Amino acid sequence: QVQLQESGPGLMKPSQTLSLTCTVSGGSITTNYYYWSWIRQPPGKGLEWMGAIAFSGSTYYSPSLKSRTSISRDTSKNQFTLHLSSVTPEDTAAYYCARTGGHTWPPRRYEYWGQGTQVTVSS
Repeated sequence: QVQLQESGPGLMKPSQTLSLTCTVSGGSITTNYYYWSWIRQPPGKGLEWMGAIAFSGSTYYSPSLKSRTSISRDTSKNQFTLHLSSVTPEDTAAYYCARTGGHTWPPRRYEYWGQGTQVTVSS
């Protein structure tokens, strides 16, 4: 059973860089042909796909967030990390990591999800 767990700060100040790590168990992030995504949901709004990192290490980003988003990975720890720079209060959201089996952007569906972690950006 694949399980994903998000971790990182729950509170950020504007202009800082948010870093959230997803730890994967029950499956390797290097296994063909899976893609590992970050998704967020602001309060009262829908899900927004942010980006993904592939089994190969290739990255893909939402055009609206590409300038501020970076995803990296540590294969020895089976983890991948989201970096979102220059955060503002509009970045306040529940953040999720998830797995998808395709490379359609944004993904059509996700097979596994983390529980999510709340991030609040406030001065």
